[in-house]
Amino acid sequence: MSDENSKKRLGRGLAALIGEMDQPYEAQETPVAETADQFVPIEFVSRNPNNPRRNFDESDLEDLARSINQHGIVQPVVVRPMGDGRYEIIAGERRWRAAQRAGLVEIPVLIRDVDDRMALEIAIVENVQRSDLNPLDEALGYEQLIADHGYTQNDLGDIIGKSRSHVANSLRLLKLPEKVRDMLSDGALTAGHARAIASTSDPVKLARQIVSKGMSVRDAERLAQKDGEPATSRSKSTAPAKDADTLALEKMLTDNLGLKVTISHRGGGGQVKVDYRTLEQLDELCRLLQAQR
Repeated sequence: MSDENSKKRLGRGLAALIGEMDQPYEAQETPVAETADQFVPIEFVSRNPNNPRRNFDESDLEDLARSINQHGIVQPVVVRPMGDGRYEIIAGERRWRAAQRAGLVEIPVLIRDVDDRMALEIAIVENVQRSDLNPLDEALGYEQLIADHGYTQNDLGDIIGKSRSHVANSLRLLKLPEKVRDMLSDGALTAGHARAIASTSDPVKLARQIVSKGMSVRDAERLAQKDGEPATSRSKSTAPAKDADTLALEKMLTDNLGLKVTISHRGGGGQVKVDYRTLEQLDELCRLLQAQR
């Protein structure tokens, strides 16, 4: 099946593939026994090693296990058949883990006969829509679809309902040093913090400073900007002083765009330089320029 057909298939909605996964408990009037395809012994269900979600909060699992003890599993686990009566999880590993803690001997399942690629697509989309993935797990899921199944960043944006720049920024997080990625996985850093320091000379040092001082993303961006100032200052020291009109024009453009603008005159010509730190800022600049056409 072509990538285009795959995108159109998902575009028709996940409900047809994995059921109504996002309804809260109070909103479901139909018992699980009527909505699940069947009940399966829990030992016949195994996790998917390609599940993009790697981290499960222990306290969250304990809370869900208590809820399952009281109400049962409200939303069936989505699985695919693996032969010999065994099944692999597509979506719902968190519920499966909590059910084990609650001592359930069987769980309700929705059975979907899909290949590896579709299973990964569903897992990523379901987790992203629920905001269940931390930024690093999300990026690893995107990387796997690109590496194993030949997706482009535009393909992924269409599938998950995000912009190409969102996908590109997510993938940039994988280039961070391991210590910074650990802070991101643990929730000490947000994706915004991590993107701000991704291109700096010492991301680990800046990440520790951000965490220790409880900096906002805006503070992190200013900190990253300072990281590149020494080399910039040295190059400026050899440049001729700018006249007041040029400085005023730089300030006006900087204020209007919200991005740092530098103007350099060279004889009868010159150049205008606009600095951006994220792909979102570049997208916004392109939108503003296109609007003037």
